[in-house]
Amino acid sequence: MTLAQRRARLGVRHHLAARATTVEEAVDGVVALHATDPASVYLSVWSRVRDVSVADVEDALYSRRTLLRILGMRRTVFVTDVATAGSVQAACSYDIAARQRRLLEKQLGTLGHPENVPRPGEWLDEVMASVEKALRARGTATAHQLADDEPRLRQQLLMAKGKPYESIGNVTSRVLFQLAAEGHIVRGRPRGSWQSTQYHWSPLTDWLESASGSGTGTKSSGTADWPGLSEDEARAALARRWLHAFGPAPVADLRWWTGWTAGQTKKALTAVAPAEVDLDGEPAIALPGDLAPVGGPAPWIALLPALDPTAMGWQSRDWYLGQHRTALFDRSGNIGPTVWSDGRIVGAWAHRPSGEVAVRLLEDIGTEKTAEAESEAARLSAWLGEARVVPKFRTPAEKELAG
Repeated sequence: MTLAQRRARLGVRHHLAARATTVEEAVDGVVALHATDPASVYLSVWSRVRDVSVADVEDALYSRRTLLRILGMRRTVFVTDVATAGSVQAACSYDIAARQRRLLEKQLGTLGHPENVPRPGEWLDEVMASVEKALRARGTATAHQLADDEPRLRQQLLMAKGKPYESIGNVTSRVLFQLAAEGHIVRGRPRGSWQSTQYHWSPLTDWLESASGSGTGTKSSGTADWPGLSEDEARAALARRWLHAFGPAPVADLRWWTGWTAGQTKKALTAVAPAEVDLDGEPAIALPGDLAPVGGPAPWIALLPALDPTAMGWQSRDWYLGQHRTALFDRSGNIGPTVWSDGRIVGAWAHRPSGEVAVRLLEDIGTEKTAEAESEAARLSAWLGEARVVPKFRTPAEKELAG
């Protein structure tokens, strides 16, 4: 499969060459939106849906509840549709929950402040059950409210004792993280603006029971046995979704994106039975029956936010990133805001304190394309209005451009 075809698929299937008509359609095209930085969710949708508003995204997330914020692949928070969230829960989240629970029990038993917690496993079971009971009584609550209901959430840990960065903090967020990873509770509306990272929490079953079915107004079903898939079934389902959105690609890219072990990846792909393809001499896989060429889209420009799922969809990125890695990534591997042209990254952008969205092209894309990039920047400036977006993970190009 040619490089031109990979880029055409990216543009079409990720709704960058031709915009989606709904928030849900935009999310479906990339499987899930990165949500570690809340602003990325809204800006990723803005890039893919013409004339979308912040209220439209909030409506899908919190009113119709067709989308769900969930801890998933690579211990990262994502936003995806409810059905895909079920696959993510079984395919990724349960494994994460098991690892994090072992870590938290160890911390409670060895790093407790002023004293360690005896029988940390039993203690954690009791506290989690108590928190969930309190949350069900309230219906929705902030972390602070739940700590009022269950004071043991204020148990402290002494981290990095004796180091310059030594710190003492409550276990509140760790316990809520554990409850969410195990599929008991879900992050709801933020406490502040759409860029806030502090959320109201709700019981997951309550949230699912009040969710609209694919935006049609029908209620979700099967919440009692959610996610309703075995781990093996869920991994195969998630692999199929990824291959449609991001394939063809090397197997290593799928393993990286999901965070699976080599054995889990191999088992999932055995169930999928992917087609083998050649990417300029590199072996890769594609979804069975998905080898027909995608029609080349019209030329396009897109401004994608930090951590956008298109930019973070593959581990092997040279085919769309080129020589721009140093300027566009931080030291932990997080990408900043980028400018795209016809399936590849050609520049960076930043939101300045003045409200201007500034663009810097890292290569010559011609007068017409340059003007289009500047037009998109102006459109984004107007859309953001009084809001100011500073990425959670800042990159060299973004920091320099922002001033």
